[in-house]
Amino acid sequence: MVDYCKETRNRIKLSVVAYAYEFKNDAIMSDAEFDELALKINTSVSTTNPQLDYFFAKHFQPDTGMWIHKHPELSKLDDLYERYYK
Repeated sequence: MVDYCKETRNRIKLSVVAYAYEFKNDAIMSDAEFDELALKINTSVSTTNPQLDYFFAKHFQPDTGMWIHKHPELSKLDDLYERYYK
């Protein structure tokens, strides 16, 4: 059984990191750490957010952060970035 809570946390963290890099020009995690976390993302895992499950299944690519530009909750990512990483 896969822990969907852990999957959710990983997706959120990776999204904030990609957002910081792509939109704020702020590398809050090394490339190696980003790559390691990106490879842990399992897009086949369903979480409690069907909209983001669909987004990750359709747009996520572990070898780049460009997918973040299509993220449906950019304002929430900005809030998390400002609150925890600024």
